[in-house]
Amino acid sequence: MRTSRATRAAGVLAPVVLLAGLLVGCGADDPRAGCAWMKDQAPGSGAGGTVLLVDGTASVRGADGPDYSGAVDALVRQRVQAGDTFSLGTFAGAPGDVDWAFQKRSADWRRSARASGRRNSNRDHAVTCLTEDVTTAQHAVPGRAGTDVLGALATGVGLLQGVQGPRRLVVLTDGLSTTGCADLRQAAFGSESEIKAIASVCATRGEFSELPDLTGVGVTFVGLGHSAGDQPSADRTQRAWLARLWKTLCARAGGTGTSCVAADTPVGSAPAPDATGPVPGDPRVPYQDGRSRTYPLPGAALFDTDSAGLRPAATAPLTEIAVRARTTPGLDRVEVDGYVDPRGGSGNDRSLSQSRADAVARALVQHGVPGARVEAHGRGVSPGCPVDGSTADMSAKERLQCDRRVDIRIFWK
Repeated sequence: MRTSRATRAAGVLAPVVLLAGLLVGCGADDPRAGCAWMKDQAPGSGAGGTVLLVDGTASVRGADGPDYSGAVDALVRQRVQAGDTFSLGTFAGAPGDVDWAFQKRSADWRRSARASGRRNSNRDHAVTCLTEDVTTAQHAVPGRAGTDVLGALATGVGLLQGVQGPRRLVVLTDGLSTTGCADLRQAAFGSESEIKAIASVCATRGEFSELPDLTGVGVTFVGLGHSAGDQPSADRTQRAWLARLWKTLCARAGGTGTSCVAADTPVGSAPAPDATGPVPGDPRVPYQDGRSRTYPLPGAALFDTDSAGLRPAATAPLTEIAVRARTTPGLDRVEVDGYVDPRGGSGNDRSLSQSRADAVARALVQHGVPGARVEAHGRGVSPGCPVDGSTADMSAKERLQCDRRVDIRIFWK
């Protein structure tokens, strides 16, 4: 568990700053910290728990990125007033990859001192320290590329196990997942049917749901749609769509006692943080024009080598895509592009890729997509697997499977 704090100014601080406590952090490396009591005090019986999850991925780290500290101040103040126990971590990379700054630190200021004036001072210091720690967490450099908001939720809710009081997750993110079932790189950001389809996939993907158990947890999303200034920008409609998506996913993951809020608190901007090491690249979410979405399927999931016969394992993903296609409002057409890898050298690359595209097209029609709207194209040898933050670390075998993929693209009017 990493507990590094923001670099503090050397020398003696001005007395007025010391009295205000505005620049005093919670770190164990600062004996003057007005919040040292928090890490030394055990949580009280029946105390609530708040977990702050800060998005540290590339989409929020560029020039003029979101500044979460101001947006979260009122919420932190409310939970400190209640005496919650706090955990804070930065998420990025593989599912559930959270870099914890600290875990289960008590903010029960009422038990922190005998004198009422000292208790009130401790309460105010706690708010200042926690909001400062949010800024520090934004500067943490992720170890891996990729954004998985659901994975972070699953890890965060694990720290709330055994909490007797109210349990809360506060997720500070632009909401642009690029891995897992909620991968938004090809999202259209427009229709309710797409939100329902993503939620359905997340609840039933494979043998296990990717939705965490949020039963009885209050979840608040802050900053949805607010990315760094050098990233593609969401408009008001797309931000509203993101809010509905994450509230829907949260509701599907919860049950009785679960609340899901997308806070509309204004999010300010801040200069790009100084990196202490190389920052992994992340695939961009381009905000599609609302007219198409592409589903790439690796060849190994569909066909045996040098075969155009669909494997039994292909039924589930093709059925899922067919349902999405036929329930897409204003469906225009579905294009199926087949590719083969460059190993064959048999001269039948084009015909094999066409046969595979035809097989996938037939399967889509069999599952309800109007045949007149389905086009199949054999593209021959793949021009290469797209290289971005999600594929740069692929093994040769993984790239080969990407080369022999089938792309299914759904267009609507």
